[in-house]
Amino acid sequence: MSHTVGVRQAQKQKTRQALLDAALGLLEEQSLSSLGLREVTRTVGIAPTAFYRHFRDLGELGVALVEEALGSLHAMVRTVLIEQAGIEAQIGSAVAVVDRHVREHPAHVRFVARERHGGVRAVRQAIAGQLDRFGAEVAEALVAQPTARGWDGHDLRMLADLFVDRLVTTAAAILDAEDAEHPEAARARVVEAARWQLRLIALGQQHWKDEAAGPGDDG
Repeated sequence: MSHTVGVRQAQKQKTRQALLDAALGLLEEQSLSSLGLREVTRTVGIAPTAFYRHFRDLGELGVALVEEALGSLHAMVRTVLIEQAGIEAQIGSAVAVVDRHVREHPAHVRFVARERHGGVRAVRQAIAGQLDRFGAEVAEALVAQPTARGWDGHDLRMLADLFVDRLVTTAAAILDAEDAEHPEAARARVVEAARWQLRLIALGQQHWKDEAAGPGDDG
């Protein structure tokens, strides 16, 4: 009996993943709000009613795609920030992680870039939630750095959100580089620009407290 249940669960998971993959493929050319449920089920080869065994609606499917797209990225960035010593190594490793993620999951990155400000509220909220979690994890990694001494939680989170925003923007720019006449050269320029932009943020971090203190706060 347990073997039969296991087979059924495996088949259900396989069909669920097939629905996610089919939707992601269809979303290469359209937004989630314009996608039809029947398009997805027809691609998978199941009846439309079978869709509801896996998702309540296309919005819930979209939320699952957001998790696929971003769920592992921020954990990888947090890891390299913790493991690497020195801001240059941290920046280089973080940008490399994003570059690799775009290369390995271009459809997921394109989906997030399109739907971040798209028409499906649940998906917008899911993306915002993932990016908020991303910022929190980067802040957690940065707090252990010597340059964070004396920083309060609010300022540290602001710094982390700047890093996250730049990394997310870089991911979209790397994806756009695929349409350039010389994609690899365009991608290399985007990656190098991202490194310099993050260096600029890091440089500002070094002098933020001096500026934030103000001319009348020196005692």
